[in-house]
Amino acid sequence: MWLKRISAPSWWPIKRKTHKFITTVRGPHADALSLHVLVRDVLGLAETGKEAKTIITSGNVLVDGKKRKDIKFGVGSMDVIEIPLMKKSWRAVPRKGLTFIEADDNKIKLCRINGKRNIKKGKTQYNLHDGKNILSDKKYNTKDSLLLEIPSLKITDHVEFKEGNLAFVTRGSHDGLMSKIKTIDKINKRVWLNGEIEVPIKNIMMVGKDKPLVKVE
Repeated sequence: MWLKRISAPSWWPIKRKTHKFITTVRGPHADALSLHVLVRDVLGLAETGKEAKTIITSGNVLVDGKKRKDIKFGVGSMDVIEIPLMKKSWRAVPRKGLTFIEADDNKIKLCRINGKRNIKKGKTQYNLHDGKNILSDKKYNTKDSLLLEIPSLKITDHVEFKEGNLAFVTRGSHDGLMSKIKTIDKINKRVWLNGEIEVPIKNIMMVGKDKPLVKVE
């Protein structure tokens, strides 16, 4: 399936009138960019769609430490993109859609817990914002964030959703803003950040206590 360029999300960094169609996206992220568009139009690693396809289908692109050969695979918030042959890595940061920053901390990733359920033998399955599901015998809450090693998905740290911790705004008019939570209103599902900025809880991700656990700017 292909997408008309004119209908693509406004934040996609593409030319609208050069060709009629562009590669669409599939995968778990709501806001995502296909590997095809990323390699050619954002990172500038190919001049043509054919060249970009060859790079991807040859297994030269890793997302969260795993080879992705599907040109339509959607890269989204906090994903880590790595090209080992070039010794280069980027993190997809939710700012103005998605901004791709160079990441030297390419073996770790932050994920928000969107849901959880208890399973056998005292373990809990955590459903993460990027579609991953992991098991743990430790107890965390939804809206907390987990720092994971990639690609093993080993949990190495944890950031609670609570006042005083550092949040990153992932969507809306304040996307890209990082600030400590001043107040949480669970009834109305809002938080106030330092500076009296009001943001829906669904639009934030916890990223640290006094400083972010991963590079986001």
